[in-house]
Amino acid sequence: MTQYRSAPLTDDVAGAMAAFFRGGAGPSHSDVSRVLTSCGYSDNYVYREDVQGPNKQSRVLSAFGAAKRNPSRGREMVDGLLGLLRLANLIGTDDPSEDEIRLRRALGSSAWYLDDHGHLHAFAGLDVDTGGREALDEQLDRLRRSTADPGLLIGQAKDLLESVAKFVLQELGMDVGTKLDFNGVWYLARERLGILPQHVDPDLPGAAAIREIHQSTWRIAEQTNSLRNLQGTGHGRTVPTGVSEELALLVVREACTVAEYMLSLLNRAKGH
Repeated sequence: MTQYRSAPLTDDVAGAMAAFFRGGAGPSHSDVSRVLTSCGYSDNYVYREDVQGPNKQSRVLSAFGAAKRNPSRGREMVDGLLGLLRLANLIGTDDPSEDEIRLRRALGSSAWYLDDHGHLHAFAGLDVDTGGREALDEQLDRLRRSTADPGLLIGQAKDLLESVAKFVLQELGMDVGTKLDFNGVWYLARERLGILPQHVDPDLPGAAAIREIHQSTWRIAEQTNSLRNLQGTGHGRTVPTGVSEELALLVVREACTVAEYMLSLLNRAKGH
C-alpha cells in the first residue's frame, strides 16, 4: 500500500473526512473552495442557481484524489479542512461524534493523530520495518489506533517490545514457551544478538560508550514494562492514567526505535 509520509492521504482518511460533509452538512461550499484554492487543489467549483453541481462530500473526495497524485501540499489541504471542522465545532469537542471517532481511527491507522483540540500531528516512530511479519504489524496497528489514550499507548508499547524479543528468539531457533517473563525474554534476546554489555570488546575504541548504548536499549524496554504495570493498561486497571499523552508518545517512539534496532540485528544475524 502506498504510504504518504508528509500527509495522511489514504482512502480511509479521505472517506472519514468527507463524511462530515455528507448530505450538505458541514462547512459551506465557499469555505471548501477557499481551502482547496489556497493549497493548489482547486476544482473550479462555481455555484449556479438551479444547477445541480457536485456535492461537498464528493468535492472533498476528489480533492484527496488530486492530493494523492501531487502530494506536495497535501498536508496543507488536510490542515485546512480540519480547520474548517474545528471552527464548526465538529471536532476537538469534549463529546466526540461518531464521525470524529471514525476520523481519529483512520488517521491512527496511517500513523497520524488528532490532539484534544483537533490539530493534526504525525505519530513519529511508527515506521518500524517489520519485514512483513504479520504479528508485529498487528502490534503496530494497535499502537496507531491508541493515539488518544496514554495508558493504552504504554500498554501496547510494552506488548510490541515483548513480541519483538520473542520473535528474535523464535527466529534464532529457541522455543520461548510460557515460562519466561518479560525480563527473561529480553535478556535472552539480547544475549542471542550479542548486545549484552559484557559482549563489548573492552579494547574497542569507545567501548564504554557502546556498552552504555546497548544497556540503554534494555533500560527503555525495562522502564516501559515498569510504567505499563503502574500506569498502563492491563492488570484490571480501570482508573485514568496519570501519564500525559506527550510522555506516552515519547515512550512509544523510544520503544519503536529499540524494536527496529533489535529487528535489524536479527536480520544481520540471519544474513539478510
